[in-house]
Amino acid sequence: MKLPKLSDIISAQSILKDVVKNTPLEHSKSFSVMSGAQVYLKLENFQSTGSFKVRGAYNKIFNLSKREQKNGVVCASAGNHAQGVAYAAHRLQVKSKVFMPIFAPPLKVIATRNYGAEVVLKGDSFNDAYDEARNYIKSSGYVFVPPFNDPHIISGAGTIGLEIFNVFPEVHDVFVPVGGGGLIAGIAIALKSLNPKIRIIGVEAEGAQSMKLSLEKGTLHTLKSVHTIADGIAVKSPGPINFEAAQKYVDDIVTVNDAEIAQTAYTLLQRAKILAEPAGVAAMAAVLFKKCNIKGRNVVPVVSGGNANMSILEQILDKGVMEEGLRARIAVLIPDQAGMLKTVMSILELKRASIHDIYHERSTTSVPVGYVMVTITFNLQDTMQLPDILKEIDKYGFRYQILK
Repeated sequence: MKLPKLSDIISAQSILKDVVKNTPLEHSKSFSVMSGAQVYLKLENFQSTGSFKVRGAYNKIFNLSKREQKNGVVCASAGNHAQGVAYAAHRLQVKSKVFMPIFAPPLKVIATRNYGAEVVLKGDSFNDAYDEARNYIKSSGYVFVPPFNDPHIISGAGTIGLEIFNVFPEVHDVFVPVGGGGLIAGIAIALKSLNPKIRIIGVEAEGAQSMKLSLEKGTLHTLKSVHTIADGIAVKSPGPINFEAAQKYVDDIVTVNDAEIAQTAYTLLQRAKILAEPAGVAAMAAVLFKKCNIKGRNVVPVVSGGNANMSILEQILDKGVMEEGLRARIAVLIPDQAGMLKTVMSILELKRASIHDIYHERSTTSVPVGYVMVTITFNLQDTMQLPDILKEIDKYGFRYQILK
């Protein structure tokens, strides 16, 4: 397979014109102050299906022959690619079948079905679902739509680069999340063709840095395992054609850890009211945590998707509120007597703290006989409330521990 050219990406833009959204490029004063750069967010989380994936999927299916389209398409995915293929196939009136692992989030399974695809749940992992999909095409005649290693997929993703340049040709740096590499390959080809001085910086999760290691070694490198909350970029090895594009057009690859990803997701929601999934905020995390020198530069992080797993989102919000000092969790050891718990509750009520949840424990060996350990999570009005609450608890002589 050959790398697509700028003309291929322009052709894809024409194909996608009435199908996908030209997503916003929004300047953020808050993030500009926090990073020391002028930050403009490319919001692909507002895209149809909630991520950039539909761009490549539609371009791929559109460019199939009439015979191939008649046979139908198949893919394997645990999330965004599945929805992109299902949506694109429905728009083009092509049959689609999507193989997903049985652990796939129910909301993503439902969304994929609602876009018109037949969903088959197979295997405990993405690789199991992928193998099932590849086996299926051997006997069915369906055409496989890969998630990232394909010229049409790359060209479709590259239309994001054209949109950025059309609105903001003064851009200096574009930060792009990297999984298999299709997104950064397309954006890099587009922008480097239009202005070679624009820096293209890839961002990988620290627990899945296959592209970074491949570029350092000068050859494709496959990780033994990946571990990150950013499941959308948790890829063991980049696509060969995307690796070639990265060698040719990408200036640098940096990494962000899960704590930085989680904090960025929380900050985006809190400060900008933007809901994005962990993989979708990786580029923004690299900007906020200043993974390279961007002081005074015009910077565009690509927010690639907004299909957040609700259980992960709940943890991110809980952790974010606690780190901001607006929620606290304490374990208080009190006598197992009537009225003792009410005493603690009255302290929280007096200090205008609202209880989030409460848990009692008597049976563990760490709790002395005659006592009960009460773990209370409560919301605060401001960051100065907690010291006042602890002073009141001290007056009663209760032993306590602040939990993180």
